[in-house]
Amino acid sequence: MSKYDSILKLWHKWNVQTGADIDLRLDSFRILFAFNSGKIENEAITYNDTREIFENGQVSNYTGSPRALFETQNQKLCYEFLKPKIVAGEPLSIPLVKSVHEVLTSGTYDERRFIKQGERPGEFKKHDYVTGRTEVGSTPENVERDLSELLSEIAEITDFNAEKLMKSAAYFHARFEYIHPFADGNGRVGRTLLNYFLMTKNHPPLIVHEEDKRGYYSALECYDTSEEISPMSKYLKTQLEKTWAKTLSRELKRDEDSR
Repeated sequence: MSKYDSILKLWHKWNVQTGADIDLRLDSFRILFAFNSGKIENEAITYNDTREIFENGQVSNYTGSPRALFETQNQKLCYEFLKPKIVAGEPLSIPLVKSVHEVLTSGTYDERRFIKQGERPGEFKKHDYVTGRTEVGSTPENVERDLSELLSEIAEITDFNAEKLMKSAAYFHARFEYIHPFADGNGRVGRTLLNYFLMTKNHPPLIVHEEDKRGYYSALECYDTSEEISPMSKYLKTQLEKTWAKTLSRELKRDEDSR
């Protein structure tokens, strides 16, 4: 059995169905996810500060950027916001995507975006922002149409096996980042929604590790230039295995010791 299949088997064995189950299984994960997802785009974020915010709701002797604290606190709030929706299996929708963006970016828009450009958390971009080497991104007037089409495509997929699920998740994430629907926070929103999608399909979430971000950007670029999904699918599978490697090892040792 492959490591990926073993992780899926372990997740299904846990039978995660309630908010308490999610808290139990994602106790350490949620902190590591917030740290890595934030650090991909903001070098000021540290693991210790992230842990302090999640566990104690505050940090001590902090001298860095206030934005980094807002982003980390917002990730904690978003975890709580999405937890009951994961349990209910609420499908992805335009209102849900906007709500996630509003929670994750509240208080983080700078003067240029908020005042000069009139951008707001929870609202699609009003100006044309490009991203990546190939300068992709839907125009503001096409964002809602393009995102609605993506969400409809995902909703039409009902026959999921593990391989198809990972490919669907890779397509959703790459396409979301290609659309680039917001003025800021697209990466954090996209990675959060990726895990939301996986968990509503009874699949363990994953961390895109900051130290592996070059591979992440490369996989996104492959989609941007040729609409090729395989690099992102393979990358996410590798990150999933890395995310759960220590937990899987502990569980296998516990099983051996109990025999």
